[in-house]
Amino acid sequence: MSRWLGQASVKGSTEASRMALLTLSTIGVTFVWGVEQTYCTPYLLSLGLTKSKTSLVWIAGPLSGLIVQPIVGTLADKSRSKWGRRRPFIMAGAIISALFLLLLGFTEDIIGFFITDKKAAQQLAVTAAVLAIYAVDFSINIVMSAAKSLVVDTLPIEKQQTGSAWGSRMSAIGHGIAFATGAVDLPSLFGKSLGETQFKQLTVFAALGLVGTCATTCWAVSERVLLSSASNKQEGLYEVANHIWTTMVHLPPRIRAICMAQFWAWIGWFPFLFYSTTWIGETYFRYDAPHDAKQSGDALGEVGRAGSKAFIIYSIITFFGSWVLPLVIKSPDDQSYTHRPPQSLKPFVDKLNKHKPDLLTAWVCAHATFATAMLFAPFARSFKFATVLVCICGLPWNIASWAPHAFLGVEVNKLSSAAGGSYRRLSDASLEMSDTNGLPRTSLLHLENGPDDPMAKPSSTGELSGVYFGILNIYTTIPQFIGTMLSTVVFSILEPGKSPELAHNASPDEQHSTDGPNGVAVCLFIGALSAIIAVFATRKLKYV
Repeated sequence: MSRWLGQASVKGSTEASRMALLTLSTIGVTFVWGVEQTYCTPYLLSLGLTKSKTSLVWIAGPLSGLIVQPIVGTLADKSRSKWGRRRPFIMAGAIISALFLLLLGFTEDIIGFFITDKKAAQQLAVTAAVLAIYAVDFSINIVMSAAKSLVVDTLPIEKQQTGSAWGSRMSAIGHGIAFATGAVDLPSLFGKSLGETQFKQLTVFAALGLVGTCATTCWAVSERVLLSSASNKQEGLYEVANHIWTTMVHLPPRIRAICMAQFWAWIGWFPFLFYSTTWIGETYFRYDAPHDAKQSGDALGEVGRAGSKAFIIYSIITFFGSWVLPLVIKSPDDQSYTHRPPQSLKPFVDKLNKHKPDLLTAWVCAHATFATAMLFAPFARSFKFATVLVCICGLPWNIASWAPHAFLGVEVNKLSSAAGGSYRRLSDASLEMSDTNGLPRTSLLHLENGPDDPMAKPSSTGELSGVYFGILNIYTTIPQFIGTMLSTVVFSILEPGKSPELAHNASPDEQHSTDGPNGVAVCLFIGALSAIIAVFATRKLKYV
């Protein structure tokens, strides 16, 4: 049996404020991802990399997720730090990521300060930028792993969908901030004190935002401290990897079904998330951009701003969807917790609840909608049409970033409850989530395992959340390797040269032709086919 000290709590006087503080770090994380998705591909292309080589750089994302999240999750599960199991990892990852973000933004300046030869400096700048991207991706995955587990650790089973939905809302806000700042001409607004280019200033804001939001979450949340676990022996890297592998091989049927649905869905989402802003920017440059924009001295900024403008609309849709969808979709664990509406509203609420789609149905529909939109990607010949296709994917992304974590949170907490026995309640003076009548719910987190409390309902410790969310991330990252290989092949065939829109220093012979189909659009089409398979994989959850 595991023994614990203290009680988890979140500062704040209302459930909304506590949920916001608990998930605030997601804003910083998605701000960083938004900047990376919008500007890093054009940035690498502007340094002279071809699209096929650039796609290989993005192995950093799945590689970091595959290695970092399961290991960090397992190590954090067993951590006995006096600061808790998750918060030290969140802050360490945030600080490391912020430092390498600044290195990424100012790579050419830093290299140029030490090396005067332009050709050698350019080659070294490419290497430094790629290494900085890898470092950012690895460190940001530390933050993501610990932050997701922190939510699961803190909330009871019936609040897992609410917590996941709040994470989705914060994700929408983070992306919205990233795309909004990306669409504004920052050097004109703030001058050159933070850097003379759009990309440099964005990396500064992203670094500050990440550290600030993570620090706020760590300040607001108090974790319980693990005193001793069921197994007190210290585990090395081999034992940790073996534990992850053994758990993954023997996954419970429902968790395996969730992971397989995520696997097929992410083959589709990977090219959308990493290349769609570049696709929109290139579509704008090829079909709609005026001559002055094409001859701009900051082509990277022009492409990034075009993609950001489209994604501002997308982020507005995802923001409102993150608030509305949880109200009209049934929780996967609705049977265990039901709000009691005022008597005057009861007939209306009962009728609404009767016709609410469940989260599983919504997830299936999200796959189908995303697939339908992306099937038309190769036929986009205008900035407006490409923007419409991207915006159609807004609500599906809401559900895709919310549903698997909500389902997994419920399953993990059920497993933890079954394995952990019963617990002794410490007090009712907790700042934990309250019910609709304002009465404090039974304390979730306890000093140590003890005899049954007849007043306490079954609750969970989230003790298994790190390893299971790490495994879900493995099923999220393996498709990204597949997507990277597919996009490398597509770009090598369709667009083997350097970018004519961004690599202005390259000779025309080195640049690829723009007459054929856009390589990114073809990758999006392939992703749509995988999303169709995800529809059938997700439906299997109904029968497991």
